[in-house]
Amino acid sequence: MSGKGKSRIERLRALRALAGEEHERELPDVKSDINVTPLVDVVLVLLIIFMVVTPLIASGVAVDLPRTLHHSRKPDDGKDIIISITQDKRLYVGSTRVAKVEDLGRTVSNERRRYPDKTIFLKADARAPFGAVRQAMDALQKADIEDVVIGTEERKKDQ
Repeated sequence: MSGKGKSRIERLRALRALAGEEHERELPDVKSDINVTPLVDVVLVLLIIFMVVTPLIASGVAVDLPRTLHHSRKPDDGKDIIISITQDKRLYVGSTRVAKVEDLGRTVSNERRRYPDKTIFLKADARAPFGAVRQAMDALQKADIEDVVIGTEERKKDQ
C-alpha cells in the first residue's frame, strides 16, 4: 500500500479511538436470498385487475343464447361486430342501443366501413320473439350484409 493510503487508515483508526470505538466495527452479513414479497404483491394486483377487466372486454349485451346440438365453436377474437337482441326486442350493436330496427343496417354498415375485416355476429336471446330476429336479419339484408354468423350455445345430447 502506498504511504498515502496507510496514513489514511491510521487516521481513521485514530478518529475511532477518540470517538470511543476501540475495536473494529463488524460489517453486517451479506444476504444472498431474494425478497419475493414485492413481486408476489405486484402479481396478485395484476391478477385481480385482469379478473375484473376481462368480463368488460367481451362486448355486446348478455343474452341467453338458444341451445343447439350441432354447435360449431368460434373463438372470441374480438374481431366481430356483435348485434344483440334481448328478450324484450331491444337491439344493440356492441353495447350501443339501436332505437329502431330500420337503423340497424345503417349502423352496422358504418361499423363495417370503419372495420372491414370484422364479421357480423348476431346473438339473440332464446326467449326473444322470432319476429324480432327476422326483422333484424331483413334490415341487415337490405343493407347488403350477407355474411352473418348466428350465435348459439352447445346443448348436450341428454338435455
